[in-house]
Amino acid sequence: MKVTFFKTFIAACMLSSTSVVAQDFELTFQSVDPAGNPNFAIQQAWTERVKLMSGGRLSIELLPVGSVVEYNETQDAVGNGILDGHITDVSYFSGKDPAFGLIANPIGAWAAPDEMFRFINYGGGYELMNALEEPYGLHFIGATTTGLEGFVSKRPLDGVDDLKGLKVRAPEGLIQEVFAAAGAVPVNLPYSEVYTALDKGVIDAADSTVFSTNHQQGLHKVAEHPVYPGFHSMPLVEVSMNLDKWNALPSDLQEILTVSVRDFAQDAVAILSMNDLKTYAEATADPNITVHNWSAEERAKFRRIAMDQWAKVAARSDNAQNVYETLTSYLDSQGMLK
Repeated sequence: MKVTFFKTFIAACMLSSTSVVAQDFELTFQSVDPAGNPNFAIQQAWTERVKLMSGGRLSIELLPVGSVVEYNETQDAVGNGILDGHITDVSYFSGKDPAFGLIANPIGAWAAPDEMFRFINYGGGYELMNALEEPYGLHFIGATTTGLEGFVSKRPLDGVDDLKGLKVRAPEGLIQEVFAAAGAVPVNLPYSEVYTALDKGVIDAADSTVFSTNHQQGLHKVAEHPVYPGFHSMPLVEVSMNLDKWNALPSDLQEILTVSVRDFAQDAVAILSMNDLKTYAEATADPNITVHNWSAEERAKFRRIAMDQWAKVAARSDNAQNVYETLTSYLDSQGMLK
């Protein structure tokens, strides 16, 4: 009787231990992109990789933009546990703290994705993002980006002077302020409304996404003067989740998420860049589309306008000042503050 009881007790303990180790975690993330968008497809591939890497212990259901809340409401939804996480442009939360806009898209700071990734992963950006996000109940897992974005316009654009009076869609915060300083008229619209706004003349141009995605979505049919390569924007796209739910994950699953986001970021940059080069060849062969490429002088002129705005944004909050000092110190240390 005692032996049987002992065996039963040991078996129960082993079963309990196994169930803890093999505990499943099911999370729901909302994307900033619509279903069918190339960005969304790359994000879905990431969720599938996370499930495989975790042996099925961690699964992420990815919802397209607007499925649960609007594109600029996901931070509150994640912090309050309505969503478990999101993949989105950090600029959308500039209204809460200008620091979000400064770290999300310090226009003119980055010439290539690897420059931004080095800052985020090794230059203090990761710590800055978590210092900004944790008070809102979020944990910043990591950064990705679309790469240097294209720019779509109904009017020819060959330099800074052509921006004057241009009604341009741009996210709130630093991006809008830089365009305003260059003489444009910024308009705040979600990506999903860009095509209709261009078609109806609500806007003349758009800070949108990469060249190939813009082309796929038909934007060059209504805005026949794209600028490529982009001169203006390379957004920090965050992958973040609810802080309490992050803390509840075992350390190995936290590491899988962290490492997988870095891989996801490289996928996004590589795939979208390849798509851009292929699409550029198609667009230049279309007599209805004129692709504009700004000179080095015009790009430098726009960067100087942007850098003047960094300091103005920094003065608006302690967090923004901290971002500004960390960012400029990093750029200076890398010989990039020129």
